[in-house]
Amino acid sequence: MTTATARPTGARRDVLQGRIKWIVAATIAYNLVEAVVAITAGTVASSAALIGFGLDSTIEVLSAAAVAWQFTRRDPERWEKGTLRVIALAFFALAAYVTATSLLALVGQVDVQHSTIGIVLTALSVVIMPFLSLAERRAGRELGSATAVADSKQTLICTYLSAAVLLGLLLNSLFGWWWADAIAGLVIAAFAIREGIEAWRGDACATSVGMLLEDEHDEHDEHDEHAHGHESKS
Repeated sequence: MTTATARPTGARRDVLQGRIKWIVAATIAYNLVEAVVAITAGTVASSAALIGFGLDSTIEVLSAAAVAWQFTRRDPERWEKGTLRVIALAFFALAAYVTATSLLALVGQVDVQHSTIGIVLTALSVVIMPFLSLAERRAGRELGSATAVADSKQTLICTYLSAAVLLGLLLNSLFGWWWADAIAGLVIAAFAIREGIEAWRGDACATSVGMLLEDEHDEHDEHDEHAHGHESKS
């Protein structure tokens, strides 16, 4: 016998929805700052990994903005496929750019400079991102929001990328392993390709959107059934 999980209603539901909105807003704001600082510091230090990390943060912000725009439309499902394709192409472009710059850095043996700002930034991301991901995942599960849970997983992926870039920067600074930065860049490119393929197929986002739309449709059906029931009784 399958037991359905009760979803929160009333005041608790409003609290959870508000919490998710604040978490998403904080994540977007942090990613914007992260992108500007990482790209600037990466340019100064000639770090392909830092620049790629900043560009990935930019795409994460654009992705969230695209999904938010989608849900302002009258028929969100109609715009779903196009939105996902745009996001996928952005990730593929990021992967191509970072792969090219990382390979050129390896072939040309580019001397990557020490970047204190880059190390501090990626270290902060390793600490902050897991907390944001956990908070959004807990609220999303209690609320029954597949989209919030999926978004929390994307935030967790940013933590892995931060750790990879941080490791590359530290190895370069401590041991002079200039090639570690380029390897970290290739790790980012691999993650970008993976996310791009998922977005193109609609494996994560499309499923989440579909579940939410289905839930909303079911709620309307239940409401209509109750209304018809009251009418028949009267």
